[in-house]
Amino acid sequence: MKKKFPLAVCRILLTGVLVLGGAAVLSGCSGAQPAPESSFVLLDGSKKTTADLKGKVTLVNFWATSCVTCVAEMPKLIATHNKYKAKGFGTLAVAMSYDPPSYVVNFVQTRQLPFEVAIDNTGAAAKAWGDVQLTPTTFLVNKRGQIVKQFVGEPDFPALEQLIEKLLAES
Repeated sequence: MKKKFPLAVCRILLTGVLVLGGAAVLSGCSGAQPAPESSFVLLDGSKKTTADLKGKVTLVNFWATSCVTCVAEMPKLIATHNKYKAKGFGTLAVAMSYDPPSYVVNFVQTRQLPFEVAIDNTGAAAKAWGDVQLTPTTFLVNKRGQIVKQFVGEPDFPALEQLIEKLLAES
């Protein structure tokens, strides 16, 4: 039986891993927890809430235009999104509150991001999702609106795709 840790313990463990320098997926910390109630303001001015994520497998990626790793992983996020979007997969990229909106809009346009992009102007979404401060931080949410996995740093994309396929196959 796998041990599950409370969220507070996971944050402490994660901080220790990051201090040592690297991406982390903490196995005991990745139980299916409900995604926190929050709302996102998309670049077109519309709103999306956590409730809107239900029914799809969704990757929620907190990022910034000033984050080198975020920029480097973006082509892989695009490829993953395009590979699975017809099967009920969605991607929501959430720009951090300190990211100038004009930079985000320029990035989205020049890179032709095919998925939804939100700007977390107030920082409320990052706070709700576990006080996200490090980018990239990515959450994989199942069809029931539960967080299945959290990645800090660039995910292992082959492993991520295997998990996406497994979640898409669930009813």
